[in-house]
Amino acid sequence: MRKYKIAAVPGDGIGPEVIEAGVEVLNAVAGLDGGFALETATFDWGSDRYRKVGRMMPEDGVDTLRGFDAIYFGAVGDPKIPDHITLWELRLAICQGLDQYANVRPTRLMPGMTGPLRPELGARIDWVIVRENSEGEYAGVGGRAHVGLPLETGIDVSVFTREGVARICRFACELAMSRPRKRLTVVTKSNAQRHGMVFWDKVCREVLADFPDLDVDFKLVDAMAALMVTRPEAIDTVVATNLHADILSDLASALTGSLGNGATANINPAEGVPSMFEPIHGSAFDIVGKGIANPIGAFWTGAMMLEDLGESDAAARLMTAIEKVTETGPRTPDLGGQAASADVTKAVLDALGG
Repeated sequence: MRKYKIAAVPGDGIGPEVIEAGVEVLNAVAGLDGGFALETATFDWGSDRYRKVGRMMPEDGVDTLRGFDAIYFGAVGDPKIPDHITLWELRLAICQGLDQYANVRPTRLMPGMTGPLRPELGARIDWVIVRENSEGEYAGVGGRAHVGLPLETGIDVSVFTREGVARICRFACELAMSRPRKRLTVVTKSNAQRHGMVFWDKVCREVLADFPDLDVDFKLVDAMAALMVTRPEAIDTVVATNLHADILSDLASALTGSLGNGATANINPAEGVPSMFEPIHGSAFDIVGKGIANPIGAFWTGAMMLEDLGESDAAARLMTAIEKVTETGPRTPDLGGQAASADVTKAVLDALGG
C-alpha cells in the first residue's frame, strides 16, 4: 500500500475546524480507495504558539516539513497580532522556504451555487489563476527610515528576476496546454510600472515562443478585473504577479458564491519537496467556535493535494462527492443555508459512501 506523510498545520481561527474535517474526509477517501493511506502529523504552529513562545513556528520548522510528502494548511491571522508577523512568520516562511513558487487557484461555480453575477454569466466561470508565489511585490525587500519623525518613510521594492518570471510563465503555459481551450491570459501593468512589469512582459513573451499552439493575450490588471465580471467566458488560464493574482483570485472566489469554497495549492514541482495546500478563506475570527465554517474549500483543497500526490482517481471521487453536496445541500450560512460544518462534512462522507 502506498503511504503518504501529511503535515497538517491548522493554524489560526477556523483553520483547525476545517482541517479536522478535511483530514476526516481524506482518510475516508483513502479507505474507500484501498490503495493508499495517509499518515498525518499535526503541528500547533500559529498565533497561539506565538503568544506563548514568541514564534509562529520553530526555527527549524521549514526543515521539519521537508520530511513530508505534502502540507495541509488551514489559515493564518489573528486580530490581536499584526498581520505582517503572522503571515511572514508562518505561511510565507513556508512558501518561500520551500520555494513553492506557483500558487494555483481553480475557480468555477460549483453545482447548486449562486454567485453575485447573473446566472448565465456565473455559469461561464471555469478558470485557473496561476500566481507567482515567491517574489514580485511580496519579496519582502524594503524597510523603514526616519521612524517616528514627520518624514518617516516606508519602502517596499517589487523584485522580478528572469528565472522567477520565466518559471511561473512556463508553469502556466504547461497548465494551459493541459486544458481543453489551451488559452492563457498574461496579466500585467506595464503601462504604469515601466521597469518591473515591462520586464515581466518581455520574459513572458520569450517563454511563450516555446508554446506556438497556445492562444495567448495580455491584459492590464484593471481591465482584467472588469473582464472577470463582464465576460467570464473570455478567460481560461491566467498568470499574474504575486500581488495582482492575490487580488484577482479573491475576486474570482467571491464571484463563485463564497470565499469559503475556494481552494489553492502552493506548488514546488521539484521532486522531494512538499507542496502546500490550503483553503483561501482566511482565519474568519468572527465565526470561530460557532461550528458554521464552510469546509468545502478545505475538501476541494484536499482533492488538489490527492491529485498532486498522484492519486487522481481518489481526487475525482472526492470532487464528485463535493459537487453532489453543493448541489443538494446542506449548506453553511455563507452559502445561504443554516447547516453546521459537521452537517456538511457528514453529507460529503455519505456521498463518498454512496
